[in-house]
Amino acid sequence: MNSYCKLWINGEEKEFEADRTLMDVLRNDCHLKSVKDGCSEGACGACTVLADGRPLKACVAKIKRFEGKHILTVEGLSQREKDVFVYAFGKCGAVQCGFCIPGMVLCGKSLLDKNPNPKRVEIAAAIRNNICRCTGYQKIIDGIELAGKMLREEIPIEEQEKMIKVGSEFAKIEVEEKVLGTAQYVDDIEIDGMICGSAIRSKYPRARVLSINTEKAKALDGVVCVLTAADIPGENKVGHLKHDWDTMIAVGDCTRYLGDAVALVAAETPEILEEAKKLVEIEYEELEPLTCPEDALKPGAPQLHEGGNILAHEHLTRGDADQVIADSKYKVTRHYDTPWTEHAFLEPECSIAMPFDDGVFIYSTDQSAYDIQRECCIMLGLPPEKVIVENKFVGGGFGGKEDVSVQHHAALIAYLTGRVVKVKLTRPESILIHPKRHSFSIDLTTACDDDGHLTAMKAKVVSDTGAYASLGGPVLQRACTHAAGPYNYQIIDIDGIAVYTDNPPAGAYRGFGVTQTCFATECNLNLLAEMVGIDPFEMRYRNAIKPGDVLPNGQIADDSTGLIETLDAVRDIYYSNKYVGIGCSLKNAGVGVGIPDYGRARLVVNDGIIEIHSAATDMGQGSDTVMVQMAADNLNLPVTKIRWVAPNTSTAPDSGTSSGSRQTTITGEAVLRASDKLKEAMKDQTLEELDGQEFYGEYLAKTDAMGTPVPNPVSHVAYGYATQLCILNEDGTIKELVGSHEVGKIVNPKGAEGQIEGGMVMSLGYALTENYPLDHCRPTAKFGTLGLFRADKTPPIKSILIEKSGIKTSRGAIGIGEITSIPTAPAIQGAYYKLTGNFQTKLPLTDTPYAKKKK
Repeated sequence: MNSYCKLWINGEEKEFEADRTLMDVLRNDCHLKSVKDGCSEGACGACTVLADGRPLKACVAKIKRFEGKHILTVEGLSQREKDVFVYAFGKCGAVQCGFCIPGMVLCGKSLLDKNPNPKRVEIAAAIRNNICRCTGYQKIIDGIELAGKMLREEIPIEEQEKMIKVGSEFAKIEVEEKVLGTAQYVDDIEIDGMICGSAIRSKYPRARVLSINTEKAKALDGVVCVLTAADIPGENKVGHLKHDWDTMIAVGDCTRYLGDAVALVAAETPEILEEAKKLVEIEYEELEPLTCPEDALKPGAPQLHEGGNILAHEHLTRGDADQVIADSKYKVTRHYDTPWTEHAFLEPECSIAMPFDDGVFIYSTDQSAYDIQRECCIMLGLPPEKVIVENKFVGGGFGGKEDVSVQHHAALIAYLTGRVVKVKLTRPESILIHPKRHSFSIDLTTACDDDGHLTAMKAKVVSDTGAYASLGGPVLQRACTHAAGPYNYQIIDIDGIAVYTDNPPAGAYRGFGVTQTCFATECNLNLLAEMVGIDPFEMRYRNAIKPGDVLPNGQIADDSTGLIETLDAVRDIYYSNKYVGIGCSLKNAGVGVGIPDYGRARLVVNDGIIEIHSAATDMGQGSDTVMVQMAADNLNLPVTKIRWVAPNTSTAPDSGTSSGSRQTTITGEAVLRASDKLKEAMKDQTLEELDGQEFYGEYLAKTDAMGTPVPNPVSHVAYGYATQLCILNEDGTIKELVGSHEVGKIVNPKGAEGQIEGGMVMSLGYALTENYPLDHCRPTAKFGTLGLFRADKTPPIKSILIEKSGIKTSRGAIGIGEITSIPTAPAIQGAYYKLTGNFQTKLPLTDTPYAKKKK
């Protein structure tokens, strides 16, 4: 017999079964959706609530613990507290994807109730059990600090300025929903009669599926369907760029990694679903997996895909690198290894699909609604108009939500059963399934003359692209095209291959391959500087690319090129610290290399409000806010007249993937072009008279393909430039990180700073603590053991924004999302090399206070 417990939730007495989790009843019975399910392991903090004023994680706590206790969620805050936290978090730029924010707010409230005037270190300690992957914590601490001041001193709420110009401070447009927990992510949607679905994954990394027996599972009461590859009406193979990824592994075919789906089950309840999955009988012939590129490249190795085990090969040459290196005064050769990395976005993958007009309607969390539509159309054998995809709020992505994960499975179940279905990954499934940052092996030689001017480089790059292509080809290409760095020399020989293995797939991740090769390039420069007898700062300054110079890829650097300015901005900081490391980088904005790259937007006048329809996904980086700001500025209208509409493939034009720091630069230009047309129409008519009219903007970022036979090909329409510093204390802890970034035209200063801080903390983990260990192709980490940095261990970060005109698109704005993560790791490596004399070539670094101690 079930026992029951009574407790108080936001001031109301409730009674529930004692053995249920607190998160279950809060989300599903009380419909308090501010309580987010990030991991269900008590590790991320997204489900934080207050119990008698103390923060606790609701996902693992049973109701029986809370007999008679008072539970508070963000929905239960006083109106004054709600207003203050919304204002403070918006003012400070504390909100990006928003998934962690309600939990952060409650930790802040708990602290402020006990200590109305806390020190920053106390705020950091108060949120140390809550992970954020977007902001780098600094702005969340700012927000709690400001909220405390406002509550303590009874400071009234200031109304946000309505006439917003590009370059002025402006809170994110969705800050209120994200702070108060009303922002709707896919998992928050409730639909009557919705069933749940899940995939049965492979038992082995590589095995032949001999048989699948579904009869026992189908016979279980409450099971709606059990599907296999034989049930797919269209093509089984899908994929972001290359269609090599099986929706499900068919009988007779081989699995390629542990995340491969072999069957799909849908049931009326989660409990029945889990029982049914156990009843599906799958017979395998286990095969020896390929655990690394070396094994996959051996003669006679099994071929994982038609065409062999090499996904992509890039070979970039300009001049005779071997001869120039041989003739150069100084040269350095080192081997570098960079690890797999898990994105660890706070919101696990989730999708809801429903039958609609002989097709399907899909709610999705992803980085391009059109990419999801395209792959679901392939699988279902339907035309695009029969598959509609709408983005809900996206709880972080960083490249990890570019590929389909659960959307196609949800679409298949809905299409075949005629039922509304939710398919959601558990955190362990997420850690296993979606593509990671590639592990790289790099052999690099860099040479210079006796004055320290770079002459040539030669590199051999091998990436483990895992079981499927994902974006492994473009990642390798970008790693190679950017490997020479932002420096003025043209002699290069860069050879790279991406190799299939039976490891989890690798794909897009913030930095897109440049993070890996930049680490090697920047570290080599420090050794060359020693040989020349100059310091690492001077080495970079002497070689920094300037407007009019030729980049190593042959492109002429335009007037927006600002590497020198980023170096000048940190010169005094660099020379006033003893243990300081430096890293520089450039990163493209836009796809480039001749690939059609369109930004598109429709402005629709609706009852006096201008709606922006564009399928440009905002996963927390702030592109929706930037585009509202651009339109308001261009039209000279208050922001209250502009409304961003969630991407939907039936109403929003395809604006490309949110990848490559492209949306601000490319789709921002499309928004400006559409608003130019509207502005022209407003010369003769009022908004009321224009009601119902549409204004379309489109921009093609035209570039030259790789190998185009012209003297100075345009590889990318825009580049951003950065210099970052890591400053150490005597004991080896990090005193401060400094990020100096040239961003073209600054659209939203707080947003740009937030990108710098968040990107640097992400790579702080990459350099020092994060890893994604694999044991015979099996991930062994849980969310809580990935090595993610927490607020109380994160050093202060100084953000320096440098504005420089020169590019014509989007009135000069250059995307900043990816470059922020690129030079951090080499700057950290350089700082520790100065401190210890140990030149490390493998990440994460050992011999630091942050290194995981061996048992």
